[in-house]
Amino acid sequence: MSKLGLTSEASITLTAVPGFPEVRPGDDVAELLLAALDAAGLALRDGDVLAIAHKVISKAEGRQVELGKVTPSQEAHELAAQTGKDPRLVELILRESVGISRMRPGLLIVRHRLGFTSANAGIDRSNVAQSGQGETVVLLPLDPDGSAARLRQAMQERWGVRVGVLITDSHGRPFRLGTVGVAIGLAGLPALWDRRGEPDRYGYRLQHTEVGTADEIAAAAGLLMGQAAEGRPVVLIRGLQLPPIEGQAGDLIRPPELDLYR
Repeated sequence: MSKLGLTSEASITLTAVPGFPEVRPGDDVAELLLAALDAAGLALRDGDVLAIAHKVISKAEGRQVELGKVTPSQEAHELAAQTGKDPRLVELILRESVGISRMRPGLLIVRHRLGFTSANAGIDRSNVAQSGQGETVVLLPLDPDGSAARLRQAMQERWGVRVGVLITDSHGRPFRLGTVGVAIGLAGLPALWDRRGEPDRYGYRLQHTEVGTADEIAAAAGLLMGQAAEGRPVVLIRGLQLPPIEGQAGDLIRPPELDLYR
C-alpha cells in the first residue's frame, strides 16, 4: 500500500489486491476479483477505481495466440527480414495495426487499430504461461472500453457500488526512455480532464491545461503492479476527486491535425 499526497488536506490510497489468480480463457473476471477482494478483507466503496492490467482481460477473453498456428503473409516475411523479428509475430502485429510508424532492426512501431502508437501493437509474451508446444503471445483486448464497462456493470450489480474501471498497459514514449502505465480502456471516470478556464492560486486562468487523468492513474497503479514477477495485476485506488465525466480511451488520442510529429 502507498499514499500519494495531493495537498495538506487530501491523499490517494493505492492498494494492490493480493492473491489474484492466474486467468484462463472464459474466466469470469468479476468473480475472480470479488473473491480476491473478499479474501483480502477489502470492500469496494462508491468512487473507488480499479486499475487492471490488460493481460487479465486479454487472457479471460481468449486473446492468446500460439505462434505455431499463424501463417505469415508475404508482407510479414518482408518486414521480418528488415527487422529481424519472427515473421509469425510480425503477421500478428500487422493484423492488429492500421499502419507502420517506424521500424529498424529489432524494432517495429505501429499505429494500433485502437488509435494509439506502440511497439509491436502491444503484443507481448511476458507473464504468459507457455505450453511447451510453441511460443504463445497475448494480444490486447478487442474492445478495452467495452471490457471495462462490462466489469464496472458487474461490480454494481453484485456489490451495489459505482466504481471506475481502468484497463492498463505499459507503453514507451517518444523522446523519453522507459515504459509507463497508460490507460487503454476505461469506464466510469474521465480519460481527459479539461481544466482550461480555471483559476490558479494567483487568479490566472489556465489556457492549455488538459490533464491526462486516466494515464496518470494508470502510471500510479503501475508502481504497484510492477513489470516482472510481482503478480499484482489489480490495484484499488481510493480517494480520487474526479469530475463526473464518462470518458473513453480514445479521448486521449491526439488528433492527426494536432500531431506535429506524425
